[in-house]
Amino acid sequence: QVQLVESGGGLVQAGGSLRLSCAASGRTFSSVQMGWFRQAPGKEREFVAAFTWTTYYADSVKGRFTISRDNAKNTVYLQMNSVKPEDTAVYYCAARDGWSRTASPDDYAYWGQGTQVTVSS
Repeated sequence: QVQLVESGGGLVQAGGSLRLSCAASGRTFSSVQMGWFRQAPGKEREFVAAFTWTTYYADSVKGRFTISRDNAKNTVYLQMNSVKPEDTAVYYCAARDGWSRTASPDDYAYWGQGTQVTVSS
């Protein structure tokens, strides 16, 4: 089992920045693949960014968002720059066993409770 707790969400103006954190516990942090997803009202959960041996991103956030991890702190981060109103969503941290460049939420077994990000125009 992996427990995930997100933090860092809030209200930010368009063009601003925000950093989300996800603290993991319960398993060896380096043994699981970590990713970020988001879900806007009335929409399906969608992929944002993840690690395999490298990082990969959804086209909608590429060049603006950066995923990183601190293995010593068992924490994954999502740095969000140049945010847009369409980035408004609940952001979820997720983990899975195995390693692949998957963007499907169905492939992730462990989820945090989510943190709300609201971007005002």
